[in-house]
Amino acid sequence: MRFVAARRPDPMIDVTPMIDVVFQLVLFFMVSTNFIQSPGIQVDLPRSSAQTVLSDDRDINVWMTLDGAVFVDDQPVDTSTLIGIFRDRSRADPNTLVVIKADTGVSHGRVVAVMDQARAQGLTRLAIATDADADADAGAGAGAEEED
Repeated sequence: MRFVAARRPDPMIDVTPMIDVVFQLVLFFMVSTNFIQSPGIQVDLPRSSAQTVLSDDRDINVWMTLDGAVFVDDQPVDTSTLIGIFRDRSRADPNTLVVIKADTGVSHGRVVAVMDQARAQGLTRLAIATDADADADAGAGAGAEEED
């Protein structure tokens, strides 16, 4: 007796579900990725009074008063001297932190001008110091804003 072996058809693997899953993953990653970077100076705002920028002896502390005077480490300076200090510190250590302590009434433009002078000399680590007591009352956080 001869048995005829029934030939089974070759199994076909359906890849349609796999393609659907891969397509969904591609769409998810495309939608969740941020392709546009915000222009300008980016700062990470402090969230509470506990988050402060730790000071170091090598930091440059720049005080800006309401009457237009600028002080670096308690010494009055003019614009050219300030640029020279930034240049010298940048050559010594480009990771030096510049902490700007401006009076509340100082115009935003003057603070940005000092920040631009520091960046032009190669100092990119900038912080704006704030009063912890005033920020706690206003609910705005404390410490400083730093840019890397």
